Amino acid sequence: MRLLKKRICIIGSGVSGLHLAYSLRNDFDITIIERQSPAQIRRGRVMSTQVHFGPTRTREKRFNMPKWGEQSLIESIHITIGNQKLFVGNLQEPALSVDQRLYYSHFIKDLIEKGVSFRFEKVDKESVEVLIDEFDLVIDCTGKNGSLLPFSIEKDLSPFKTPQRKCIIGYFTGIKANTPLGVSVTVLPELGEMFEIPVVTEYGPATIMFIMAIPNSNLDVFKGIKSAEEFTLKMRSAAQQFFPEIYNRIDRKNFALCDENSFLQTALTPIIRKPYLMVKNKLVVGCGDSVFLNDPITGQGCNLSSYCAEQLYETLIEYKNSKWDVEMGESYWSRTKQYVKEVTEWTNAMTKPLPEHVVQLLLHGAQDQVKANEIAEWFANPTKAYEAFTSTKFIV
Repeated sequence: MRLLKKRICIIGSGVSGLHLAYSLRNDFDITIIERQSPAQIRRGRVMSTQVHFGPTRTREKRFNMPKWGEQSLIESIHITIGNQKLFVGNLQEPALSVDQRLYYSHFIKDLIEKGVSFRFEKVDKESVEVLIDEFDLVIDCTGKNGSLLPFSIEKDLSPFKTPQRKCIIGYFTGIKANTPLGVSVTVLPELGEMFEIPVVTEYGPATIMFIMAIPNSNLDVFKGIKSAEEFTLKMRSAAQQFFPEIYNRIDRKNFALCDENSFLQTALTPIIRKPYLMVKNKLVVGCGDSVFLNDPITGQGCNLSSYCAEQLYETLIEYKNSKWDVEMGESYWSRTKQYVKEVTEWTNAMTKPLPEHVVQLLLHGAQDQVKANEIAEWFANPTKAYEAFTSTKFIV
């Protein structure tokens, strides 16, 4: 007699939801609930930015997710403090950034073709209880807008009550790429940061200009801007004033947003939650930004979501034929907690003035390519960044 597969409901089809669907679909009966259709996602507004570093791309390969072209692989991290470019550090494995509208819609269509069930509807805090009754397990992957269920807050990892940055994001054409192709990180003390990210879009290669402004600083200059035209003009003037190296690579005649929906202004308060709870005597778990929401300043959102999806996959496989209860929830949390702590504490530290020993490390990177490469690797392996930031002395 063949046993029926356990039924899992994944709410949300962002990085964590998609990674879980691909990893779990052969062992469980998967249903994904997403409020937007692939066409609506593709035509909609950009949601944020993503850089898939080497470990995330390895997980995508492990779970047999469709491959992207190799034409825009990110090979390096360019570090600038103020107007002084310090170094270009080389990544051990190339990274890739894809417009989420393209990434999500493409993978949703592929999963549907592979037989995964989708429901395109909105889930609220009332209807989620119906789903808990219907399925063996509900996984909340609803993303940065907040969890559907009252997962308890980890106060020691959630020190902020307000957003630490205003996030100003535009996907642009008309910028000459830096060489070697990489993410440019510019830190302006007391003002904020700019991340320049090469990105794959449905229009071809483009550049994300991502300003993270300290609220009410001189860099916080996008208030009240609503239209694509206004946004483009303001981004060009902000680059001219604050980021001259990037401004010098702008082709003014061709500098434009990829489309009228390819810009975004947002702000979020980082918050970390324990990723499981019991509802009606049934286990419910969270994965990704819904429970592990970091400030975007270190570019770890999708990478942390992917990591935690893999840990949840491993937990579910281990408990495949066991009862799904608090013990399984605690096993999942114990697998992820140390890494979540390391990413979060590094990210929280980056929202504050850089410690002197970290400044010295960066300056050392300007003189030593090996050190520069090690610093670039912080973004792919946040454990190394955590170790560097929590060290109390400058180590050469």
